[in-house]
Amino acid sequence: MSHAPVRIVYMGTPEFAVAPLDALVKAGNRIVGVVTAPDKPSGRGKKLQSPAVRQYADEHLSCPVFQPEKLRDPEFADSLRALEADIFMVVAFRMLPEVIWKLPPKGTVNLHASLLPQYRGAAPINWVIMNGEEETGVTTFLIDEEIDTGRILMREKVWIGGDETAGSLHDRLMVTGSELVVRTVDGLASGNLQATEQSAFDIPVGALKKAPKIYREDCRINWMDQTRSLHNLVRGLSPYPGAFCYLSCDGNDELQVKIFETRPSKSIERRNAGSLRVEKQQLYVQTGDGELEVISLQPAGKRRMTAADFLNGFHGEIRACKMV
Repeated sequence: MSHAPVRIVYMGTPEFAVAPLDALVKAGNRIVGVVTAPDKPSGRGKKLQSPAVRQYADEHLSCPVFQPEKLRDPEFADSLRALEADIFMVVAFRMLPEVIWKLPPKGTVNLHASLLPQYRGAAPINWVIMNGEEETGVTTFLIDEEIDTGRILMREKVWIGGDETAGSLHDRLMVTGSELVVRTVDGLASGNLQATEQSAFDIPVGALKKAPKIYREDCRINWMDQTRSLHNLVRGLSPYPGAFCYLSCDGNDELQVKIFETRPSKSIERRNAGSLRVEKQQLYVQTGDGELEVISLQPAGKRRMTAADFLNGFHGEIRACKMV
């Protein structure tokens, strides 16, 4: 770092936001304040649990930590203004009101887990895999009035493995994003970094893909879909929130099953979508154009397990059941 330490207010909540914060600290930047979500009840005892960023700040930093319920609270804005930060850095946090993001002289920077302008929204890591993309990345940009539309500062491309899950991609983007955040702060501090309008990337409006919040209905498996699409759905939702369906057996209630790992396969014979086939402790489900081998799954009320363990513990004739 060839410039004086930058005064940064850092805003973030989950584990994904911890690594960039740690990278900024280790690069010699001065974190003058941390903003995160309020503590929430967690676990069976419903004890208050601090966000991951709060836990990091308590252990490694000696700056004020804010957990505002309302971001438009004038007292909150006054507290941030008093910190005289050069930059606000935002990673996996809430949408900020203009009265907040306009405070720092060098701007409020957001780290987004896609190559903007593609995949604006709350769940880019899930959607790039669910849509079968082969590449994604991370982007730093200056926050403006809309969601994920601000001028781009830096981008870094990341290739997606053919069987990669949202969980493994999350971890890789967290590392790449941490490095990009440090480089972005260095560029802003030195005055060598120019922001670029997203329109300059020349992507037709109709070709822009979105990454909205994932809802339960997005996670339901339709076995009539094609094998590759189903495989992408499963890995794009693994390990969280998890693609699900129901196991239906004659005379029994349907059992919800989450599926975390699959492998595309060709059908030996054409059967109805959702039909099951077992061969050598391997479980196959008929799709609209082939079969999907189930590698790991979690029946409701049980732990995550391999297909072999599921078959070993299954009471009844599995071949008489189907996935719906």
